[in-house]
Amino acid sequence: MQQHQLAEGNLPVFVFPTELVFYADEQSSHKQVLTLYNPYEFALKFKVLCTAPNKYTVVDSTGAVKPQCCVDIVIRHRDVRPCHYGVYDKFRLQVSEQSQRKALGRKEVTATLRPSASQEPSSARTQDEERRIKEQFGDNEFFEQTAFQTESRPVAGGPSLLTVLLGLVCMIALMLPTLGEQESTVPVYLHLSVNKKLVAAYVLGLLTMVILRT
Repeated sequence: MQQHQLAEGNLPVFVFPTELVFYADEQSSHKQVLTLYNPYEFALKFKVLCTAPNKYTVVDSTGAVKPQCCVDIVIRHRDVRPCHYGVYDKFRLQVSEQSQRKALGRKEVTATLRPSASQEPSSARTQDEERRIKEQFGDNEFFEQTAFQTESRPVAGGPSLLTVLLGLVCMIALMLPTLGEQESTVPVYLHLSVNKKLVAAYVLGLLTMVILRT
């Protein structure tokens, strides 16, 4: 009986909460946690899909849940621009048995971004609820939270201090006298060979390319 139910893909999926609400003016709300429960006697694999993966970061979008255990799935909203206010997105939690690839069950969770919790009138909540109900009956396309949807890197702010210092050392090395020059006030131990100057020129060229790219 159990095997027949699993084959049909109708396994109930237990997730809390079933709706995520992010508020643009509350930094703490930009991070939400979904808890996936496994009340069964067998382990489950899970996968998180999303209709708008570029707007969210899902930590551990795939994983496993031991029997009669639960896991927390962290979801961060990373695009809180006003153009996304009131837009409903969906997350789909898809589960399967460890030894199978076919989905045994799925559960959808809605997510929306709102400007502020304090400025949200009751009429707007009613309209949002009606819109959410309508969208639940519509067809949506879900995408996997692949590797490139991880935490975005901060924009580079210029070359690092180490890069600048190394570049200065190479420039000074090129300005020093070459080994064998007689007419120079610089001490002999600071005279560099041609090979060392070639190395300094090569490193300086690489550093220049790195700086230009940043």
